[in-house]
Amino acid sequence: MLNLIRYKNLIFIVLIQWLIYFSVLMPILQKYAFLSAPLPSGIFWLLTLATVLIAAGGYVINDYFDLKIDRINRPESVIIGEKISKKAAMSLYITLTSAGVLLGVVVAILLKSSTLGFIFAITAGMLWFYSSSYKRQFLVGNLIVAFSSALAVLVVLAAERASFSSIYSDELIRQMPPSLLETYRIMIKELYFWVCGFALFAFLLTLVREVVKDLEDIVGDREMECRTLPIVWGEKNAKIVVTCLLSAILTGLFFVVHKFNLPNDNISFRYFIFGILLPSTISIVFLWNKKFSYKISGDLIKFTMLTGILYTLIFNYLIAKAYGFALFGMFQIL
Repeated sequence: MLNLIRYKNLIFIVLIQWLIYFSVLMPILQKYAFLSAPLPSGIFWLLTLATVLIAAGGYVINDYFDLKIDRINRPESVIIGEKISKKAAMSLYITLTSAGVLLGVVVAILLKSSTLGFIFAITAGMLWFYSSSYKRQFLVGNLIVAFSSALAVLVVLAAERASFSSIYSDELIRQMPPSLLETYRIMIKELYFWVCGFALFAFLLTLVREVVKDLEDIVGDREMECRTLPIVWGEKNAKIVVTCLLSAILTGLFFVVHKFNLPNDNISFRYFIFGILLPSTISIVFLWNKKFSYKISGDLIKFTMLTGILYTLIFNYLIAKAYGFALFGMFQIL
């Protein structure tokens, strides 16, 4: 059951949302002295649970519709039809997804945000249509999965904005003194810059990983007449796309590290070199070397995504060091 719902991936989702909130949003709020409007921890964990439940349901329905393909590509890992019946799998999907959407609606009601309710409902719908049909269409499925990864980051920002708006109404903001209003605007820009930056990173790395995964699964996908990028454009062109995307990501990150470094930051560039550039480069080498499987390259891309998200801890440390306040950490959960 744990393997069916991809428990390792679910743990990663929890880690991402916790780091985005406690190591990016909270330090920025404290930096600008707006700490009186954080998202309540109880609501944050409801939000995370809703995200995890919907993602778990998505993994179940994906395996449900991919049963024939998986029997060709990875027969040893097939669960549905072998250890769990198709009927039980569908019931599990309905239970997980319904619970996730319901919790998402509860969070939306508590924060008085229709946007949040829409995000959870649309994500559940996207995962269904991805598994049932879009996955087999050219690039559409890859983009849906990548967008879902970005939403896991952005939904935390959406919840924080809703919580902030419940305390600082539009009318109250308009009545702020000019200096305080300018501080507010700068803070909002910084919140969006960093969170959207991590969301874009998650989107692009997930897109790259999905293309590499299609390279891994090309035999079964071709048998089932899927129109994935490696099948439509060929393996060589798919590898060129992966290489170009990774190169673009690395170039963008180099620009960000160089242009938007925090005060007294002598860590970020070295972190970029060893945590992002090095594993990404090795993954490209493995991708083109026929001696290695595509899985190794895909695993290195996963590792790069992990190190990229873990940069939030460096961000937290640098802000605390620059502005002289305590680090946010595990004890802030309670």
